[in-house]
Amino acid sequence: MTIVDVRTPAEFLGGHVKGSINIPLQEISIRINEIKSLPQPIQFGCASGNRSGQATSFVKSHGLDCSNAGSWMEVNAKLQHA
Repeated sequence: MTIVDVRTPAEFLGGHVKGSINIPLQEISIRINEIKSLPQPIQFGCASGNRSGQATSFVKSHGLDCSNAGSWMEVNAKLQHA
């Protein structure tokens, strides 16, 4: 599984899920080939789940196994309790 944080680089630097990668939402379409090479399933996260939802819809339309994980803080909490 790969966790992709679609917030801005500044937001990402302010805190993120350990091991996640930062691909800002506005770069998803131009970096789709890079995203296709990532281990699947891919979970997208952001601050609230809105931007990650947009990324999920776009990437799913390219046939990838992905989902909207919602807020990166919720993902972080789930991983720490797993």
